[in-house]
Amino acid sequence: MASTNLNPLDFKNPAIRTLHLSWVAFFLTFVVWFSHAPLMVAIKETFDLTGQQVKSLLILNVALTIPARIAIGILVDKFGPRKVFSGLLVVSSFICFGFASAQSFEQLALFRFLLGFVGAGFVIGIRLVGEWFPAKQVGMAEGIYGGWGNFGSAFAAMTLPSLALLYGGENGWRYAIATTGAVAFLYGIFFYIRVRNTPKGATYFKPKKSGGLEVSSKKDFYFYLLMNIPMYLALTVLTWKLCSAKVALIPVPVGYGLVVGFIALFIYQSLQIKKVNSHLFDESEEAGMLNYRFKQVAILDLAYFVTFGSELAVVSMLPLFFMEVFGLTAVKAGLLASGFAFMNLVARPGGGWLSDKLGRRKTLMVLICGLSAGYFILGQVGSTWPVALAVVATMCCSFFVQAGEGAVFAMVPLVQRRMTGQIAGMVGAYGNVGAVIFLTVLSFVDYSTFFMVIGASSLLTLISTWFITEPAGHVQEVDESGNIQLIEVA
Repeated sequence: MASTNLNPLDFKNPAIRTLHLSWVAFFLTFVVWFSHAPLMVAIKETFDLTGQQVKSLLILNVALTIPARIAIGILVDKFGPRKVFSGLLVVSSFICFGFASAQSFEQLALFRFLLGFVGAGFVIGIRLVGEWFPAKQVGMAEGIYGGWGNFGSAFAAMTLPSLALLYGGENGWRYAIATTGAVAFLYGIFFYIRVRNTPKGATYFKPKKSGGLEVSSKKDFYFYLLMNIPMYLALTVLTWKLCSAKVALIPVPVGYGLVVGFIALFIYQSLQIKKVNSHLFDESEEAGMLNYRFKQVAILDLAYFVTFGSELAVVSMLPLFFMEVFGLTAVKAGLLASGFAFMNLVARPGGGWLSDKLGRRKTLMVLICGLSAGYFILGQVGSTWPVALAVVATMCCSFFVQAGEGAVFAMVPLVQRRMTGQIAGMVGAYGNVGAVIFLTVLSFVDYSTFFMVIGASSLLTLISTWFITEPAGHVQEVDESGNIQLIEVA
């Protein structure tokens, strides 16, 4: 573990260089993932898409990310972030080229669905940054990684329309999107050359078995299975949306087939998890040396559900909210709403820094309490409010939301080192589950009720954070040679 003063401008320090190389990789995944959004008007004109077809593309963009984050987490722990991040960037570049060269709506839909996989890139850097920074600074480091990386979506919105105009012609949007793929491809190769999984002389701990998290007891085993169910429910909700009469992208019989497939996949995953944790059911096997409780992971799942889940949902609807409530133009509404995403640059690192200084549990509770209050306030916003006051309320709420995300992932690398990728994958997937659930709620209620539902969900999560355990002291890890090492976690 590298010991460092966390000065982001100290480029001579290998840990700081790794941090910057990591957030740029994550930044590029978000640029590629959201490259279509600012160019959707041009895409709509090229293919003469209906409003429902546009919404279908938006839904497909997040559909694959839920299972992808679980899969990527397993791969990271097994093969290391250097190989997995490089591979993800290179593979996603070719999918991006496919989307840019699509000749029909069906091709657009296919490649947009596949590009949801790039949204899992976030998980990789969580493990990598956790390897390079000591526990007392990992919160701030993870916050910089997450906050600056998340800015990729806002960067795409600000630059790609101008790039498309620079290319010119009716295919300008194609060249702009293809450019993001080309940059991702080149950076993937550069990342592989320049990055190491751990500081020199450090051990990269791997799970003894792959296919699921190792847990400490039968009670945790069943708790783990229970916490997997909402992810499959979210996929079912997405399928239902795509089969609905308004969208009708997937025929109903195919939708039923997908649901059956989700059930089969859940059963298969459960069997794999039982295989990984066979020592809990076979007394002849060595019990292992795990010293964590799955409740830690479950509470972080719920916390990311209401933080990042609500952010994705709110970013999707906020421009329309300002347009309809205050009668603003699309340009003005978009500019005002963009402030919610811009807060990531300071709020997420700020949440990590507070977690490092004030303690993990206390910081998480305070920030979730703040975001809950923020959403209850947004639930009161109406046309009689001054626009400036509504924007201030939005920005304040945004700070607590994104600082809360930073506090969640300040704790993730400290739960169990060798399974950080899998834990980050599950927690990250719950963020997408939250987005699906909250956007589904929005399709049935008005804006005020939507915000109130998020606020109430946050209060329930706040109660759960009371039971989270503050990481303290050291944990024991066993390397590939069977030697026991003590790893600092506080």
